[in-house]
Amino acid sequence: MTLSLYAATIPSYLQILGSVSRLVGKAETYCSERKWAPQDIITAKLAEDMLPYGYQVKAVVAHSLGAIEGVRKGVISPDKSPWPDNFAALKKLTTDTIAALEGVDAAEVESFIGRDMRFEFGEMRLDFSAEDFLLSFSLPNFYFHATTAYDILRWQGMPIGKRDFTGRVRVRA
Repeated sequence: MTLSLYAATIPSYLQILGSVSRLVGKAETYCSERKWAPQDIITAKLAEDMLPYGYQVKAVVAHSLGAIEGVRKGVISPDKSPWPDNFAALKKLTTDTIAALEGVDAAEVESFIGRDMRFEFGEMRLDFSAEDFLLSFSLPNFYFHATTAYDILRWQGMPIGKRDFTGRVRVRA
């Protein structure tokens, strides 16, 4: 069996986005149980020079659905809009993204192969094929931000583990 571009991207995006979405809910419950303000988690960072939890969740969306939308247009730049500042908005962002990705057609993703794709950030321009953009830029960034969001929650003391991150693996039926 040949591995398709769709199979290499969309199911993995959906798997980890499902975990990120569930973890947003767990984070909200964790704050409530401890009588913490939601901002205690949403603005938490691993290091002073890193962006906070709210941004990390937004970046997971940017490097999944945002990447697909960028390939459709042939160009993408970082989204500089503010990240959600409450759990309801973070949850909506992840669930809306999951719904949109579930609607992506496999044939459309396969049609991306060979297309030109450009990442623009200020004066920097990186030219890719669509498949190289998705596999060598988007996916690594997607996992980086998902991992960082998870790590922030662990750092805040949430009792979560690897299965909370990996979520529902795709086993043979």
